[in-house]
Amino acid sequence: MSNLFWLSDAQMARLRPFFPKSHGKPRVDDRRVLSGIIFVNRNGLRWCDAPREYGPAKTLYNRWKRWSDNGVFARIMRGLAAESAESKTIMIDATYLKAHRTASSLRAKKGGAGGRAGAPRVA
Repeated sequence: MSNLFWLSDAQMARLRPFFPKSHGKPRVDDRRVLSGIIFVNRNGLRWCDAPREYGPAKTLYNRWKRWSDNGVFARIMRGLAAESAESKTIMIDATYLKAHRTASSLRAKKGGAGGRAGAPRVA
């Protein structure tokens, strides 16, 4: 996949102070995992559909879940917003809409030619 998203060195340097300290076993590459999380969220993918270049989908999901529960992403957003000199509103749209296939009114109507009620039938 040629359109993968990768955080730059400058972006990682800005984000690194917000990362939790690693306890025990060192974490896998933060750049790879965080870039994968951003890619999945930006493109609305399921975790299992993440490109292999970002590593195992289970690792992406586990890091996203753990850091979300611990407030790491909220701290990153607050910290980056506080760095700005001018006061402005920053919003993230997390809208996700899904309709069941039976919610569509495009299917053919029963019992008539062309679907019009009262239309004469041609034998």
